[in-house]
Amino acid sequence: MPYFDAASAAPLHPVARQALLASLDEGWADPARLYREGRRARLLLDAAREAAAEAVGCRPDELVFTPSGTRAVHAGISGALAGRRRVGNGLVVSAVEHSSVLHAAELHGAAGGSVTEVPVGRSGAVDAAVFAAALGAGTALACLQSANHEVGTAQPVAEVAEACRAAGVPLLVDAAQSLGWGPVEGGWSLLAASAHKWGGPAGVGLLAVRKGVRFAPQGPSDERESGRAPGFENLPAIVAAAASLRAVRAEAAAEAARLRGLVDRIRARVPELVPDVEVVGDPVDRLPHLVTFSCLYVDGETLLHELDREGFSVSSGSSCTSSTLTPSHVLRAMGVLSEGNVRVSLPAGTAAEDVDRFLDVLPGVVAGVRERLGAPAAAAAVPAAGSGSLVVDALGRRCPIPVIELAKVIGDVPVGGTVTVLADDAAARLDIPAWCEMRGQEYVGEEPSERGGVAYVVRRVA
Repeated sequence: MPYFDAASAAPLHPVARQALLASLDEGWADPARLYREGRRARLLLDAAREAAAEAVGCRPDELVFTPSGTRAVHAGISGALAGRRRVGNGLVVSAVEHSSVLHAAELHGAAGGSVTEVPVGRSGAVDAAVFAAALGAGTALACLQSANHEVGTAQPVAEVAEACRAAGVPLLVDAAQSLGWGPVEGGWSLLAASAHKWGGPAGVGLLAVRKGVRFAPQGPSDERESGRAPGFENLPAIVAAAASLRAVRAEAAAEAARLRGLVDRIRARVPELVPDVEVVGDPVDRLPHLVTFSCLYVDGETLLHELDREGFSVSSGSSCTSSTLTPSHVLRAMGVLSEGNVRVSLPAGTAAEDVDRFLDVLPGVVAGVRERLGAPAAAAAVPAAGSGSLVVDALGRRCPIPVIELAKVIGDVPVGGTVTVLADDAAARLDIPAWCEMRGQEYVGEEPSERGGVAYVVRRVA
């Protein structure tokens, strides 16, 4: 069964498995002890730290291991903010950061801190100049991911790092998605990552803090990991994480070129094979193994279930696949279509034949879901001489139904006429404007509805 969700968790690398099993026998003792077993464990821990630091591009004494990538992010943000509290309490983040960063920012704001969210363009990247402009006098810390976890877009980290250096603001980079492919360029100050993203075991993160960065670890003090990650180290998992990071880096150049070719094939073929599809994310400056697209008139949850029945494991940022029933904050910040969203992230070793079979299966799966939902044909509607305005009541119905109902009636109004869609699903705020752009219609705007929800107004121009 092809597993196409490496961005969530990559399969365990064979080197990680070997190192894990070996260190279970050799690395069980307390590395802080001076007897033979402790010294052996300390040697393993020191070697793992040196290997990881070399891959990150920092000194071994600047890197600590944490129980997860999320803990690394939280420890990095809280420690840097506390260390620079005399400078100010400003935190600058991009709108598409991983939820671990945004949750930390939310907590900082709730405690009275200032949070500035830098918007992104339709490709998902920040503008380095806009980010630089957000670095005010009271900014204590800035955060920018190296590459986006949902759409694969690479961020201008080197340019932003230079702007942060000029402003005297440390930059924390969440490198979870990119570290397995190569080091993060630029003069970053702090860096966080997670081993299960590159084929290491789950439960190991790393945090690098450059010398000279003011940093005050929060929480009870501890003598382990420089006081930045309290508790007994999971040494076998740490050794496996460092060994697998070194192994994937040795394979990265060749595998990135191969997977980029497969992803380029998906990016090119999906819009040819499936009508009304939007491929999102930057087409060039992106991770080599990840592609995301959204399909009009499709329920994302059903689409993922049907692909799973066909043997493909993929993920989605659609609201109908999440417990929150709101669109992915990444897709929302980008202003792109959210319904029928599919993220394909290929693990190392993915066979070209599996990608070809995915492309063979996808059109029929999408067509079947659309048919069950009563979606209209992809052909453009012909001009009508009916009423100049219509109202579609889609209250209480989740996307893509409001968009489907809009598409069904747009041909019933003449060119220049309007259709007002009443909807209370948050995804409609993204998906109706996206539908207008894809189908050549004019999105007029939104206004409160007396019947509840929001009234979205669309003018027919074609």
